[in-house]
Formats: sequence, C-alpha cells, structure tokens
Amino acid sequence: MNQDLTKGPVMKSMLRFAVPMILGNLLQQCYNIADTLIVGRFLGPNALAAVGSSFTLMTFITSILLGLCMGSGAVFSIRFGEKDETGLKEGVFASFVLISGLTLFINVIAFGFLEQIQVFLRVPAQVWTSMREYLVVIFSGIIATFLYNYFASFLRAIGNSVVPLIFLACASVLNIALDLWFVLRLGWGVSGAAQATVISQYVSGIGIAVYALKRYPQIRFQRGQCRIRFSCIKEIAGFSILTCIQQSVMNLGILMVQGLVNSFGPTVMAAFAAAVKIDAFAYMPVQDFGNAFSTFIAQNFGANKEDRIQQGLKGAVILALLFCVVISITVWLFAEPLMKLFVEAGEVEIIGEGVRYLHIEGAFYCGIGLLFLLYGLYRALGKPGMSVVLTVISLGTRVALSYVLSAIPVFGVVGIWWSIPIGWFLADMIGVGCYLVKKKKP
Repeated sequence: MNQDLTKGPVMKSMLRFAVPMILGNLLQQCYNIADTLIVGRFLGPNALAAVGSSFTLMTFITSILLGLCMGSGAVFSIRFGEKDETGLKEGVFASFVLISGLTLFINVIAFGFLEQIQVFLRVPAQVWTSMREYLVVIFSGIIATFLYNYFASFLRAIGNSVVPLIFLACASVLNIALDLWFVLRLGWGVSGAAQATVISQYVSGIGIAVYALKRYPQIRFQRGQCRIRFSCIKEIAGFSILTCIQQSVMNLGILMVQGLVNSFGPTVMAAFAAAVKIDAFAYMPVQDFGNAFSTFIAQNFGANKEDRIQQGLKGAVILALLFCVVISITVWLFAEPLMKLFVEAGEVEIIGEGVRYLHIEGAFYCGIGLLFLLYGLYRALGKPGMSVVLTVISLGTRVALSYVLSAIPVFGVVGIWWSIPIGWFLADMIGVGCYLVKKKKP
C-alpha cells in the first residue's frame, strides 16, 4: 500500500495518493454533518447553535494537534524520500513524545477553562446549557483525536493513504449509527450526539495505532532505541510547531469570528452552524489534495527531484482551480436545498441567512483552494514559517474586517461573510508573489 511518490507519472501518482485522503475526510465530514443534521432536525435551533459553536471550538483544538502531526509528517516524508530509515525512526519516536505530552496538556486546559468559554465566545444563556453538556463529553475525545491524526500522518508520509481511509470509514459509519440510536431512540439529546462522536474517535484512533504498531517496524522501539537527539527534536519542533501555529492561528481567527457571530443571536448562530458545515464539506477535497500535494513535494524535495516538483506544482494548480470552479457553481445553485437538509423549511430566517452566507463564500472557493496549495508547498519545501505568515495575513484580514464591517449598519452580519474571501485572496497574492520572486533569484 505504500507509495514512493518520487517515481512514476507525476499526476497519476499524486491523484492515486490523494483520492483516499479526500474520501477519508469526506467521510469524516459526513459524520460531523450527521451530528449537525440530526441535532438541527430533531432537537431544534438552540441545540443546533450549541453544537455548531462547539464544533468551531473543537476544530480549533484539533487544529493544534493536526498541525503538530502534519509538521512531523513533512519530516517523515523527507526522511522517506532520502531513504534514511534510522532518521525516520528517530523522528517518529521524538515526535510521538513531544505531541503526546502536548495533547495531555491541552486536555487538562480544555476542562480547566470550560466555564470561561461562554464569555470568550459570547454564547447566549439559552444556548450555553446545551453547549456545556456537549463539550463536557466531547473534550474526552481529544486523546483519540491525537492517536488517529498522529498515526494517519505517519502512514501518509510513507505513501499509505488507504489505511487511514479504512479506519475513518469504519468510524463514520459507527458514528452515524450511534447518533441515530443515542439521540432518536434513547433520547440523550446533545450529550448523545457527543458520545457517539467520542466512541467513534476512540475506535479509529486505537485501531489505527494498533495496526501501525503491528505492521511497521519504524514505530516499534527497543529499549536502546528510545533516545532523543537535540538535532532531531529541533527539526521536528521546527516543522511541527510552525505548522501547529499556522493551523491554530487559522482556527483561532475562525473562533474569534464565531464569537462575533454569536453576538447576533441564536438565529444567526444556527444559520452559521449549518452553512459552515456545507462550506467545509464543499472545499474539503481541495484541502486534502493540498495535504497530498505537500507529501508529494516533500518526498521529491528529499530526493532532490526538482523537475518532478515543478511538474507536480503546475498540475496541482490547474486541477485544484478546476475543482473549485465546479464546486462554486454547485453550492451557489443549490444553497437553499442544502440549508433545508439541516433546518426545517419553516425556519425562514435561518435558511435565508445561511443561503446569503453560501452565495458569498461559494463564489470564491478558488481563493481557498489556491491557499491550501501554498500552505502545502511551503511546508514541504522546509519553510513552514511562510505558511504561518500567509495564515496570519488571511485570518488577520478576516477578523479585522469582520469586526469593522459588521459594526457598520449597512453591512451588519454580511460584513463578516465578505471578510472571508477578501482574506483568502490577499494571502494568495502574497504567497504566489513571494514564490515567483524567490524562483527568479539565481
């Protein structure tokens, strides 16, 4: 199942590796959507608002772990491209120690500051009770999130994107089944939806960890091999922490926007909760393609194959932009029916606000598609700091404009929606410009 991306036809190799990643995360979005759909349909707008705000918070927390794992994965890919088995094994051990320690710390912080979340996110009182109930359960799945993302990053780094898909598919099916059972049959409300998610997370996290340990000797260590060299931890930290900062800054900005959205009340909260799920599902394939593209570039960078890097870059840009055009047209045309999947047809205000959001965001998916490729490119070339810069530009613009425009009566909440694509395109222009300038230098 492992793929050496330094050999074979460029686009065929990249797509063969990318497709399982795309399918896997589409499945993950399906079970995230299942929570939102079941809660919105059967528990009402306030429960939908609670789960939607919780999802934004959990995306922020998950992004920290995902960033650390993705950064480590870039190092694994480079070592794999170099055919450096010893370096790969050292990197795996050092990164596991680093990230597992940080995971435990994040888990303690999440529970310790639970009550402060209501103030930070400006959650209305009528929503907070359900949101708190949901978060108490969902925070217990943070360790499972680390396990899945860490071992999935390792497997993808060495060219195996199929096995993470299999475990994710199993978790997705289990989550939807448990959602239906806990919420509809047993009547456990938002807590039942959270329990379904956490159980599924542990099934996939523990399952993929056991598989990787049995299948790959690179992550089985004898006592004498459990050592951490400073140079190794420095390299891992350089990639992981900067990628973590990039991911967490991106989602911190989204979290700050969520707080602003919450200030407009439960109707806008519910509309945003549903529309964001549609939004994320729509551009998730190009995000995963960006991650696969990063692994392709990293392996070929390690193997010093500049021609393949250039071929891959050109093909990836064309393919990503074509996909984004198609998905933009689809979301624009079907915005209202998509909203009605999550919200009863009688909730006219919620549906109307969600459609307005999707018409604005849906027209500009090319902006986020190109940005995902830039993140992957700079991370793979050993310049994760540039990904952080682009994220700060994109999210900084988004947050600043959201607060400024939403305060102007003629814009209101629509100012928040417009700030998002403006941030995307500003970061795109800077990222592409920097790459072209650097490429021209001798």
